[in-house]
Amino acid sequence: MAFFKEFKEFAMRGNVIDLAVGVVIGGAFQGIVNSLVNDVIMPLTGMFTGNVDYSKWVISLAGGSVQIGIGSFLNAIINFLIIALSIFIALKYINKINAKLEKLNQEAKQKIMKAKGEKEEVVEPTVKNCPYCLSEIPYKATKCAHCASDLTEKAESN
Repeated sequence: MAFFKEFKEFAMRGNVIDLAVGVVIGGAFQGIVNSLVNDVIMPLTGMFTGNVDYSKWVISLAGGSVQIGIGSFLNAIINFLIIALSIFIALKYINKINAKLEKLNQEAKQKIMKAKGEKEEVVEPTVKNCPYCLSEIPYKATKCAHCASDLTEKAESN
């Protein structure tokens, strides 16, 4: 009985449900991309290459008893590239929106603090990059743990 209770808690978490929705939408999107490749892109490329149907390209081995579907593989590569490009564009757009929202939130927070007469809190950084090996190190470090460079000389010269 405890097993089912744990499974129910696991399945009802937001991230599992989000993942399930993503898989369903991804499957539907794959159908759209397959149609785009098979019904639009490949016929257009065939128009420029003398109506060659790439999806039927095969390499026959062992006297024709084994066939390798090169055309189907080519379609799958084009599908992948279109899906990857679409996801890249969508994520780039989402990240841009999130950056704008974060900036608006920071500005609103500063306005509220200013209206209340509160001072803005200064947060000291916790890490920095070594100027010699560019590794991430603690902010107050005076010697790099990765390349053993003395960081006090570099700080004094700046």
